[in-house]
Amino acid sequence: MTDSAASRESTVAVAARAERPPAENSSFRTILTTLAMLLVMVLMWEGLKAFSQANNYEITVAGATIDLTIFNNSQLPHLTDIAASVFEPAQRNGPPLWQMLLKSVGVTMLSAVEGFLLGGIIGFALAILFAHSGTLSRGLLPFVVASQTVPILAIAPMIVIWFGRVGASNLAIPVIAAYLTFFPVTIYTLRGLISVPPTALELMQTYAASKLQILWNLRLPNAVPQIFTALKIAATASVVGAIIGELPSGAQDGLGIAILNFARYYNQSPPRLWATIFIAGLVGILFFAVIALIERLVVRWKPESAGN
Repeated sequence: MTDSAASRESTVAVAARAERPPAENSSFRTILTTLAMLLVMVLMWEGLKAFSQANNYEITVAGATIDLTIFNNSQLPHLTDIAASVFEPAQRNGPPLWQMLLKSVGVTMLSAVEGFLLGGIIGFALAILFAHSGTLSRGLLPFVVASQTVPILAIAPMIVIWFGRVGASNLAIPVIAAYLTFFPVTIYTLRGLISVPPTALELMQTYAASKLQILWNLRLPNAVPQIFTALKIAATASVVGAIIGELPSGAQDGLGIAILNFARYYNQSPPRLWATIFIAGLVGILFFAVIALIERLVVRWKPESAGN
């Protein structure tokens, strides 16, 4: 075999390896780790309840008595009781709890997605603006940061009142969700836009590329990983914002309203409140997983450089 033929075969082999990324086992390991952690939490939950009951809900450590009544059934129900409550009537002679929660999930998710999109657009626009104007970045970025120091519970009622006065009360909850989502999108996107390799930026400027061309061909591709990191954070934040926004809004449905109602009657049926809290957490996890899946489809595997 000649040297040129061997060289061609070597080139083809390298190209084939580049087109076929190595087997990825990280997802499988992540699932196993998550299941293992879930099992540990279940064992800790039930183990603490069993330990507390065996010691009459109090222990003595160094002469001090520690009250363990927080682990009794009225404060911390068994996980089996929480699971069973999902299939029991939410109210007397009413439908099962899961039917009511399914409707509440739909209402909350609609507001969360609207807030996610609104906050993402605002955050993305601010990041582009700050990346191209140092004056605006230095002048406005501190206010963007300061906005997150105000508790959302203090802002939410005012937003509901403001939008109610202008006849747009149905937008109040998405706006509250957007208030929590725009910040991570702004910060992470800005970081990705300005952290381009200096040599690449100088090269494009040498070829007289416009700011729009630099943004589209250099800054945005460089910022994609940071943008998806921000979107994953914003996904869970939007669910939290939607739930919090439902509390002062006077809405009739939603996970926030369900949590509020079941908290009022907690002593009658603690498992119902815990079931609703778990469902709310699951909704946030699923939203995060959707964005993570989109990230895997968009940010494709890149082969290592030939020097590695």
